Amino acid sequence: MRDGETGRVKTRRVFYIPGYDPIPARRYRELYRTEGAAQAAISGYRLAMHGLHEKGRFGWSVTATMDGAEVATDIEVLGWSDIVQGSMAQGIAATYGQLARTVWTYIGSGAFFRLIGLRKGPVLVALYPLAMLIVQLLTSCLAGWAVAVLLGLWLPSLLAGLAGLSVVPLGLSLWKRQDGRLFAHYLMHDYAFTAAGGGENPPELEARMAEFGKRIGAALTSEVDEVLVVGHSSGAHLAVSVLADLLRAGAGPQAGGPVLSFLSLGQVVPMASFLPKAWRLRADLAYLSQSDALTWVDVSAPGDCACFSLCDPVAVSGVAPEAKRWPLVLSAAFSQTLSPAKWKAMRWRFFRLHFQYLCAFDRPGDYDYFRITAGPLTLAARFGGRAPSACRIERSASPHRSLAA
Repeated sequence: MRDGETGRVKTRRVFYIPGYDPIPARRYRELYRTEGAAQAAISGYRLAMHGLHEKGRFGWSVTATMDGAEVATDIEVLGWSDIVQGSMAQGIAATYGQLARTVWTYIGSGAFFRLIGLRKGPVLVALYPLAMLIVQLLTSCLAGWAVAVLLGLWLPSLLAGLAGLSVVPLGLSLWKRQDGRLFAHYLMHDYAFTAAGGGENPPELEARMAEFGKRIGAALTSEVDEVLVVGHSSGAHLAVSVLADLLRAGAGPQAGGPVLSFLSLGQVVPMASFLPKAWRLRADLAYLSQSDALTWVDVSAPGDCACFSLCDPVAVSGVAPEAKRWPLVLSAAFSQTLSPAKWKAMRWRFFRLHFQYLCAFDRPGDYDYFRITAGPLTLAARFGGRAPSACRIERSASPHRSLAA
């Protein structure tokens, strides 16, 4: 019997699927290195990272000593940052066009009002780029008007007006240069990417997801004890579809082989599944939720305003079957697992909190990303018998629940 079937792990493969992120995968290796070292020092275990040298893969190896056990883990990032970068290669005028189309998609489909009734935090975060881009346009127009009025004291009105008009694109360009701090354009592109197909994935993303499935399927035929798929933010709903396709194709776990585990973190599934054409995602959610071929644990935290915290993604999407088993919805409870000083320093840093699932906790509870990804227990063994969060939301809220066109 393979160790994974007993709940013990000596070797593991981890596949991490990031969210909508234009930054290449190197950032995740550095984050794991620094935060893993911090968590090891706090929790009293040992982590050592090494390079992962295999053509066509980006990741790292981890050797860990935890609870008296030695564990070897290979972690691979299944990246799609090039697709994100391509979707962000928009001019300023095109971004405002995206804004109008995205607003219409969510309001016209009825998704917006259902989403805000589910969790206000992530919807308010989604409204931020809308408000910020409008402010940027208004202030640029105001600056142009002021220039036209001032120049009109000395120049003909036509020339003054043209000069004022030229200030508007300049002002918008100056605003865009600050997007590394403001994130207005970035977030607008993020929501527009999901809304563009009404919930359908673009062909280039579907092709990439098929590649992800092949990588995971190959790992399930290897000699490791556990294959763990981690989907963060919008990477969570990509992982749902990748795993559903894999299992439907009969490429899931085999007797005597590795066990399959799925950890979704800070998920934003309703932003996609509530849209009218998200037939594939809704069908995949329903299928995966009743599978006995994997263990699915969903972790979020009310302190993370950028996710739909403690919302069961299957149930709120209105596709929970009678035989539903997954996910096990748990809270990372930032206000308890972070010390008061650290929580106070971070609670208004919304983007940083959205990545806290991948970071160290100075008062760790049951959730420890590094124990899960590099420790001696499978996901099923670590959370076996654990009751779901009492504060989870399971009411069906999506305005669209069909599983096929």
